[in-house]
Amino acid sequence: MDVLWMIPLLLFPLLMWTSSTFVFYFKKFFYVAWMMCLALITIPLCVLKSGGRDVENMRIIRFMVRHVKYFLGLRFEVSGWEHLQTEGPYVIISNHQSSLDVLGLMEILPDRCTMVAKKELFYAGTVGLICWLGGIVFINRKKTSDAKNVMADAAKTMLDDQIRLWVFPEGTRNQKGDLLPFKKGAFHLAVQAQVPIIPIVFSSYSNFYLRKEKQFKSGTIRLKVLPKIDTKGMTSEDISSLSDKSFNLMRTAFLNISDSVTQSNGPSRH
Repeated sequence: MDVLWMIPLLLFPLLMWTSSTFVFYFKKFFYVAWMMCLALITIPLCVLKSGGRDVENMRIIRFMVRHVKYFLGLRFEVSGWEHLQTEGPYVIISNHQSSLDVLGLMEILPDRCTMVAKKELFYAGTVGLICWLGGIVFINRKKTSDAKNVMADAAKTMLDDQIRLWVFPEGTRNQKGDLLPFKKGAFHLAVQAQVPIIPIVFSSYSNFYLRKEKQFKSGTIRLKVLPKIDTKGMTSEDISSLSDKSFNLMRTAFLNISDSVTQSNGPSRH
């Protein structure tokens, strides 16, 4: 019986070294499980600090999550920090590739900033509860009218409570090597509140994370914070041009930093 217990212990390092598919599933499982455990620990801390749902809880969540990148072999390089040194409320928009975006988000999340997320996340166990405690704004992507009402309320909350909101304008995860067309919600939000937009671009994950090929290696992610885009004086008639301008700026940055990461990293081991 003692020998049988030794088999998994011997198999684990062998599989980690020889099977990229095993590494992929192990890292995915570890990431989800560890985030749920962290949420379980963080829930009482947030309740003790703020008494319930409060954007200030994002400080605690940020602190608790920032070490996870080391377990997954990820490294972040950030440029454009100075563009986040903007007073008052603003809307951050960024591209969306996978749930790993949370790690980059927590790497640079400004104070008094929370996110807009799909409603389904609320039901994700302890992670859903910690998201609610962090003041995350949940929207129903399937009902446009509901999403618009939530965004209108969010615009009022931004100004009343002086908070910042992080939005993924693509609306869904995308690993196709380019950006998806932007949905207009984030831009309606910024124009309605008359607050600036700060675009943030994540480089492509394709040099270390390939979902279809079942590869999850160590790698570097570059985050580029672009200069803010003012919306003062804009109206609903300016939404389309504002969206197009943001998309073009972010797409250019995405292609540039993704190319630079690929060239500097080259092939990496898992």
